[in-house]
Amino acid sequence: MIILLEDIKLRLEALKNQLEEIRGGLHIEQMQRELVELKEEMGAPGFWDDLERSTQVNKRIAAIENKIGHFEDLVNQREDLEVMVELAQEENDESTANEVTQELDALAEKAEALALETLMRGDYDQSNAVLSLHAGAGGTEAQDWTSMLYRMYTRYCERMGFKVTVLDYLDGDEAGVKSVTFEVDGDNAYGYLRGEKGVHRLVRISPFDSNARRHTSFSSLDVAPMLEEAGAIEINMEEVRVDTYRSTGAGGQHVNKTDSAVRMTHMPTGIVVSCQNERSQVQNREMCMRMLRSKLLELREREKEEQMAQIKGEMKKIEWGSQIRSYVFQPYTMVKDHRTGFESGNIDDVMNGNLDGFVTAYLKMQ
Repeated sequence: MIILLEDIKLRLEALKNQLEEIRGGLHIEQMQRELVELKEEMGAPGFWDDLERSTQVNKRIAAIENKIGHFEDLVNQREDLEVMVELAQEENDESTANEVTQELDALAEKAEALALETLMRGDYDQSNAVLSLHAGAGGTEAQDWTSMLYRMYTRYCERMGFKVTVLDYLDGDEAGVKSVTFEVDGDNAYGYLRGEKGVHRLVRISPFDSNARRHTSFSSLDVAPMLEEAGAIEINMEEVRVDTYRSTGAGGQHVNKTDSAVRMTHMPTGIVVSCQNERSQVQNREMCMRMLRSKLLELREREKEEQMAQIKGEMKKIEWGSQIRSYVFQPYTMVKDHRTGFESGNIDDVMNGNLDGFVTAYLKMQ
């Protein structure tokens, strides 16, 4: 009993230190000052006349209050556990000590998850994200693999409380998906998902092969921050080819009867974006512009990173499109990230959206 209580006290002290580090990493005091300024702005005359700005301010206030509230909840929970430990010690109550241990385990997990947010140091980590999956060579097998990855990422987003909106979807020839683009809306969505960019490799016995041979398939994932402010990236429309076409997916009375889908090609970079999700061509154009700005921004950030690598004299070539992870279904089960070395033998768990270990390892490596 005495040993158990001493162990709990040591863990509570370590948790206290971790929470202080999290306070500094999240810049709690800075967020509190920003919150005061935003609420003052909200109370100013004419604030609600600018719908775009008022929406941004409201969204930012909600995000700040949520983050500060979450941190303060953890601090209060830790203090409550300290009181319970003192009570257990005074009354020599082993059941209370065991209860504290269980609650401390859960609290430590919450603190570790919040600590991840202190690693979100990129300029756009707090932004929403736009993800695009594309099947590699290999026909139906690669297209089926792409649909499996799409399911995996939507399940991950559900676990994180993120909202997923499909922007463009192209079915496979026989099964699966040729390509899919979707927006992920949530706090730090880009920060969590940016490390998933790259080529994902699958090794399995193909269900589409009558000889039950083992196949290797590839699918690429592109991740970019979805920009809220149009002025962040200027686009010369003379350098953009705009094509309209009829939506191919399932739709209502309007979607499949008019050329409402839009595809934009940025000639200088070769970047192509398309959207068929919205009801009107005008809305699809606006969404395409947002995606194009996001991808151009991501390209600019990548070029900066490559320049920094050259300045530092790094021998390793930075290739954002290179293979980052392998998923092996046969002859053994293993998912391994080739950048961090993190691996999991529970492939079903990973394919059901548990990417926490991979995301954490990447953020810590950064």
